[in-house]
Amino acid sequence: MHVTTALKAAIAASASIMQVYEGDFSAQYKSDGSPVTVADKQADAIIRKHLQSTGLPVISEESKLLPYETRRHWSRLWLVDPLDGTKEFLKRNGEFTVNIALIENGKPVMGVITAPVTGRVWIGAAGPGLYMVGNMYDGNLMADPEKIFDKLKAHTPSRALAHQDVVRIVVSRSHPDNHTETMIKHLEGQGKRVRRVPRGSSLKLCEIAMGQADIYTRFGPTMEWDIAAGHAILQAAGGDVVDMQSGKPLIYNKPDMLNPYFVASNGNLPEGLMIIIRHWHANPQK
Repeated sequence: MHVTTALKAAIAASASIMQVYEGDFSAQYKSDGSPVTVADKQADAIIRKHLQSTGLPVISEESKLLPYETRRHWSRLWLVDPLDGTKEFLKRNGEFTVNIALIENGKPVMGVITAPVTGRVWIGAAGPGLYMVGNMYDGNLMADPEKIFDKLKAHTPSRALAHQDVVRIVVSRSHPDNHTETMIKHLEGQGKRVRRVPRGSSLKLCEIAMGQADIYTRFGPTMEWDIAAGHAILQAAGGDVVDMQSGKPLIYNKPDMLNPYFVASNGNLPEGLMIIIRHWHANPQK
């Protein structure tokens, strides 16, 4: 499953990111207006070096994307965001992550996410539903890395949404989304009590995996590398990330790597609430 390799890569990248974070740095801007720093580029190089031993191709936010005619032959590959949440990095609020996902036949089967500032690490593997939250600065985590799977365990979110009075919706820290705010008002108009949980980067999906939030709706543009690792972890924790329109799990390594609008939930999303959200999506109130 290569989980140890991915974990070592994420930890090494996190250390490099923190060296930059604790000093003086500036950002450049890509053609799409998104920021990039030396930390992004250094982390990308470190992760690629670690993953090279697996012999699998790597798709990373900070590398040139090969044509789909080449990529479509890849049944297994890595999807990497070496520094997810560069805007949070620039704000120095700590809410940025390193994301590494293993994709098999379009599905995320393993994910590792680290939060360099806090040391938090999330690992999830598909199949048996193996999931773990730990701290990468704890020597015990890597004391015997070859047995990391022994430390993974089945996980159930701590609160079932179906039995809650309040729906906890994760909202983006740095990407205001008027559609989400309008949807929340619509839910409140349907008698639902809503609490917003602001988070940056892939921490939004981690919050749901840990049972600290219930759903995350995304009506703005995201790329596959933004959410693949979080998707794998959320699935291992009993949840999923589904296409807003079709209701089916997102797939990866598509011809266009832009994600559709989606809903992430902890697996306890009542069908009635999903019907309201999908109906609103089809008939949005501006």
